[in-house]
Amino acid sequence: MDNLWTNDVLRVREMETSATEIWKQAVARLDSKLDRHNFETWIVPIKPLGIDGNSFRLGVPSRFFANWLQEHHAPVLRETLKEITGTDFELNFSVIATEEPPPEIISQTEVAAPRRTANGTYLNPKYTFQSFVVGSSNQFAHAAAKAVAENPAHSYNPLFIYGGVGLGKTHIMQAIGNHVLATKPDLRVCYVSAEKFMNEMIYAIQHGSTIAFRNKYRGIDVLLIDDIQFLAGKDSTQEEFFHTFNSLYDARKQIVLTSDRAPKEIPTLEERLVSRFEWGLVTDIQPPDFETRVAILKKKTEEEKISIPDEVFHM
Repeated sequence: MDNLWTNDVLRVREMETSATEIWKQAVARLDSKLDRHNFETWIVPIKPLGIDGNSFRLGVPSRFFANWLQEHHAPVLRETLKEITGTDFELNFSVIATEEPPPEIISQTEVAAPRRTANGTYLNPKYTFQSFVVGSSNQFAHAAAKAVAENPAHSYNPLFIYGGVGLGKTHIMQAIGNHVLATKPDLRVCYVSAEKFMNEMIYAIQHGSTIAFRNKYRGIDVLLIDDIQFLAGKDSTQEEFFHTFNSLYDARKQIVLTSDRAPKEIPTLEERLVSRFEWGLVTDIQPPDFETRVAILKKKTEEEKISIPDEVFHM
């Protein structure tokens, strides 16, 4: 009896070792088959567990993760395993526990007590409407942003502001957040970059905390997302943001987005998102003219308490 038990243990260990070696080869091939985003999000977290006959067992962080793999990546996984082994495996996903603690940004305590102040929203207190220099290049965007800040979800929703780097998009977006927090402290404001939104989503999927993630972003009053063009080519993040957008919009919550280009010019952005981004107001910020540039420089010197003669600005 002891010998039989020992043999069973040895067979299990052999299957686990075999699965690990096969999976290492599969990962190397999948790295070249999938784009970097999909590979790191959906392949890297998978752990090989063993082989049971015609079934290749894989460990994943959550049931949502397993369902997504079955729906979107199962064919390429099976194809790759067959290339290596000659066997057309069935995939068997098992949810395995993670040892990492959840990050503060999606902790259960935050979901239970949504933010009602600037704490944790990462707003720069210097970015206000008072410190924003208005000129012909940004006048309309400034007026629209102020209207949104004074009456969220009534004037322009969503508000989409686009323009080149360094023209003040982030300043004006955070000015909206600071104004809302100062004048309507009962409203919940969240400012986040599109990249950070994606990273939080990936963590939530990998650690089985998608409900907390969704509660966080769908339970706020003013959502400010910077550099939304970062979602280009990231299908799963676009899918999640699509539902977040719908949830907030249907609940009459304010959405503000910035980008380096207009919605229709963002490559590989789903048409349904392009359409929704254009539901409200799309406005741009142009490079400042000479007078506005001088005004900006003067404003900066005043803030830094630097004394510079006027003639220097016009040299």
